Amino acid sequence: MKRPTTPAADPSAPAAAVDLSADRSVDPALPSGPARSSDAAPTPVPRPRADAVRNRERILVAAREVLVEQGSGAPFDEIARRAGVGNATLYRHFPDRAALVHHVVLFVMDRVTVQAEDSLAEESDAFAALCRFTHAAADERIGALCPMLAGDFDGEHPELIAAREALAAAVETLVAAGQEAGLVRTDIGVGDLMVALSQLSRPLPGISCMAVDGFVHRHLQLFLDGLRAPARSELPGEAATLEDLRQKTM
Repeated sequence: MKRPTTPAADPSAPAAAVDLSADRSVDPALPSGPARSSDAAPTPVPRPRADAVRNRERILVAAREVLVEQGSGAPFDEIARRAGVGNATLYRHFPDRAALVHHVVLFVMDRVTVQAEDSLAEESDAFAALCRFTHAAADERIGALCPMLAGDFDGEHPELIAAREALAAAVETLVAAGQEAGLVRTDIGVGDLMVALSQLSRPLPGISCMAVDGFVHRHLQLFLDGLRAPARSELPGEAATLEDLRQKTM
């Protein structure tokens, strides 16, 4: 059975007029000619795969623990092993030691900032919020940051400056809330809190970091009880700010 055929167009017939207004892809207000580059839709930025995001976080968590235990010279092989990834995966995310240390510091600072914000938002008592934050910050190994900030570490990198300012704002708000409520002594500053937190949460030489966790929280609570108002003693010196610490240590 033959298919029906379409009659051939008559070459002598006039060409049909084209109505551009019916074509939604053409804007009559635009000048004719080649399409301009600015008219093209922006190319979407590809999102990282979920497994790549998980691998990156596992590496940062493992690196944080290994750097706390073994210092900034800890072998990459141990970090990769503890993260459960291959060395190639680690180097794909962090091509050298400087990049890894940089991102571990950012990772810890960002997480501690969130802990300060969440503690203040979720606790009805400002002193309870301060205690919750301090113990959580110790679990994030914030005390390990100081050794990492030595040497050729770029403390003035824009990412570090932004993270440091966010952390300072969150902790200052937390301390101020306790002082305004009359629950925290007024002769201390955020720098006093962060110095004590750093010193009390850093492992002692020759002692396994994980073996002293119980003592860390015990001693932190003793310190926190000393911050309660009304003050029972007069502190020597002046209250320290985070800016004081930055000028003296970085």
